[in-house]
Amino acid sequence: MTGRARTQADSRRRQPSRVVPGGRAAEPGPALDIDQLIDHPEQRIVVCCGAGGVGKTTTAAALGIRAAERGRKTVVLTIDPARRLAQSMGLTELDNTPRPVKGIGEDGGSLDAMMLDMKRTFDEVVEAHATADKAEQILANPFYQALSSSFAGTQEYMAMEKLGQLAADAERTGRWDLIVVDTPPSRSALDFLDAPARLASLLDGRFIRLMLVPAKGPARVFTAGFGMVTGALTKVLGAQVLRDVQTFVAAFDTLFGGFRQRAEKTYALLQADGTAFLVVATPEPDALREAAYFVERLTQEEMPLAGLVLNRVTMPMATKLTAVEAEAAAARLDDAATGGPLGGILRIHAELLRVTERERRLRRRFSSAHPDVATAAVRALPSDVYDIDGLRGMGELLAKTPASESSKD
Repeated sequence: MTGRARTQADSRRRQPSRVVPGGRAAEPGPALDIDQLIDHPEQRIVVCCGAGGVGKTTTAAALGIRAAERGRKTVVLTIDPARRLAQSMGLTELDNTPRPVKGIGEDGGSLDAMMLDMKRTFDEVVEAHATADKAEQILANPFYQALSSSFAGTQEYMAMEKLGQLAADAERTGRWDLIVVDTPPSRSALDFLDAPARLASLLDGRFIRLMLVPAKGPARVFTAGFGMVTGALTKVLGAQVLRDVQTFVAAFDTLFGGFRQRAEKTYALLQADGTAFLVVATPEPDALREAAYFVERLTQEEMPLAGLVLNRVTMPMATKLTAVEAEAAAARLDDAATGGPLGGILRIHAELLRVTERERRLRRRFSSAHPDVATAAVRALPSDVYDIDGLRGMGELLAKTPASESSKD
């Protein structure tokens, strides 16, 4: 954790464990103040990461709407292959072009949304950094078409490229002052930290470079051995595929350095004080294990971690009746043949108490291992969030803090 994110986390006072009216469960440890995060004028990028199925896309969209309605000019970038974000925001399509979300924004705020198209982004990079003839040659190359569509790590690398493009556009035009990034599911959500090095290793690695070495001068030393390698590759891949690779490398040669430089620039942007990472999870063992991994990795990479968003939390019930007592009462009603609906309600009550206690133990375990990670816990909703009103309500739940809630007690 660096810069302002560290200062904010250090300044948050610990809150005792308690139930807060209105739908938010206060956690032991620091409380994550979402409004403070998105309202800060120097906050430029918020990255939502976490395991699959924990509500990252919903969280990112809800943050975007809340920020826009609090006066920020916001764009939400999703690289989740599911297209739920478009449906939730009432857009008929969501692609590589930022599109305005109608009816969102107050006091100068606005909201745009887009979904990463990794091939189109790759094409844009080629078109922007190569001559027209070179770009045409690269875009038509079969090896490039395969690389830009399906090579492992390309999506994450292109997410870095697109984030860099959006940041540069925002700085140049002032169109946005906040970028919210949704990420792929599971641990691949952190692959964008490694993708630049992996793709650069492919594109400007020693083996690829050897394909460009002319058979003269000092390069003759490699000719015999390299000929054996290419001969073997020809047998495996076929002569045409190998020629496609060599043609691609020859045409792409002028862009090698630019990829690494832009990746390094975007990586530095992710480490800057104007960036904040939110780890999103649910109160389940697997999701919290993944959240712990994300926290440790982000800390290791010196990325500015803002905190943990814990979705779908079962709210504690204001009752002194324990799960054992509730089941015992249901059993007595059954024995007396007078249970009826009341017996069933008592058993449901007992199960909810057990779920609440299990979630509490998991959250305490995470907090004990990561005591400095600020947390916002959002109660489980009765149905999926599927429209603007639902996202707006999600944003309100995210933003509730113990301090503001306590005044309503």
